Amino acid sequence: MSTTTQDFYETLGVKKDASSDEIKKAYRKLARKFHPDLNPGDNTAEKKFKEINEAYEVLSDKKKRAEYDQFGKATFEGGQGFGGSGAHDFGYGAGSAEDIFSNLFRSFRQEEVPQRGGDLVTRFEISLEEAYQGVTKPITLTREISCKRCGGSGAETSHTCSQCKGSGTVKQSRGVFRLSQPCPSCRGRGKVISKACTVCRGSGSASANETIKVKIPPGADTGSRVKLRGIGSAGVMGGPPGDLYIELEVKPHPTFKRDGDSIYVDIPVTIMEATLGGKIKVPTLDGTVTMTLPPGTDSGKKFKLKGKGIPHRKTGTRGDEFAIINIVVPKKVSAKTKEALEEIEKAYK
Repeated sequence: MSTTTQDFYETLGVKKDASSDEIKKAYRKLARKFHPDLNPGDNTAEKKFKEINEAYEVLSDKKKRAEYDQFGKATFEGGQGFGGSGAHDFGYGAGSAEDIFSNLFRSFRQEEVPQRGGDLVTRFEISLEEAYQGVTKPITLTREISCKRCGGSGAETSHTCSQCKGSGTVKQSRGVFRLSQPCPSCRGRGKVISKACTVCRGSGSASANETIKVKIPPGADTGSRVKLRGIGSAGVMGGPPGDLYIELEVKPHPTFKRDGDSIYVDIPVTIMEATLGGKIKVPTLDGTVTMTLPPGTDSGKKFKLKGKGIPHRKTGTRGDEFAIINIVVPKKVSAKTKEALEEIEKAYK
């Protein structure tokens, strides 16, 4: 046991009123930083690692922490109160030192095991009609795929690693700790490349242009995504490929305006049509329909055509279309037309 006067709270970099979770988090962070396996040959790091363990052994135990707060570090000098243990559970529960540090170094070993490939995102334009009906369209993209010649191994030929005997891991002892780590010779593969693949030159992947068919469901809108599983970048060390996300953009339409599942259309009418009413033609995504315009319709009046909008992406239920009346006045007025308009004007009085 160390006989230094270093304060345990200062050692872990926490305040004296720190919670058990804060103490645990600080300990795990420092243990990663100063662990001997990550600092080979560094005596200072090894000493610091022992001090960190010593501090955590006391502060992680409620009873020992209370004694330390009351009587100080002297209570634990000479091994008293520590139970002879130098390994802690990092918050994972009881277990062997090997199990404990297997969890601790999981983040450091991710590079050494098969990894999923990255996801890809691409934008794709469609028309309003295609968004309404749904469509299947081809899309061409460039992505990294698993090398077909070597199957992603990167090897033309390979042999079993002599250091790990094909297991991909080696064990090292550090005092009371026995750690299982990726084999440095084969980087966890278990095999060593004798001759690199002549196509991918050992990388295991190759760039390729592909044309695939994308099914876009009815109701797609700008910003919505279509996910294609397994069409992303190739995985590393035989890992699965990522996914492809197609981000859609619906092009503006010359006639219709869209708001969610609803669409809007301006309908020009004459003064006579607005005044007397009658049958008018209204375009929809299904084609032109006939609507009855009531007499005395004001400009800006909205009429709802139920179920003539965009289908909802999940339920399939169609939104509505709104026809907005726009009274158009004549650009040229003859004397006869003027007289007729003056008669109409009298009707407002």
